[in-house]
Amino acid sequence: VQLQASGGGLVQAGGSLRLSCAASGRTFSNYAMGWFRQAPGREREFVAAISWGGDNLSYADSLKGRFTIARGNAKNTIYLQMNSLSPEDTAVYYCTAKLAARTEATVTPSSYSYWGQGTLVTVSS
Repeated sequence: VQLQASGGGLVQAGGSLRLSCAASGRTFSNYAMGWFRQAPGREREFVAAISWGGDNLSYADSLKGRFTIARGNAKNTIYLQMNSLSPEDTAVYYCTAKLAARTEATVTPSSYSYWGQGTLVTVSS
């Protein structure tokens, strides 16, 4: 199983980025997927998650309204649209996946089985 995240880069404060994560190696139609991030010197934190049915979304409270998670029609790809970025959003962003019930969109990192390699997002002031 592989999760390949992409779309990171350098952006100015106030700008937007769209991250993508493509999963391969098995059928992901019954896997919840999510995004976490880790800034230098800080613990990994939850960003957003989406159920495999696509009808249950979870967001970190601090990111609601700025970040949007979505799932592709093929179910093995997720996206994270990030708007109004600030330097505090600078981090490595990781995508994750876990076998889950249809509506599950867990926020707990330890419950996820698969992790991508991360993509770096740098927001300049």
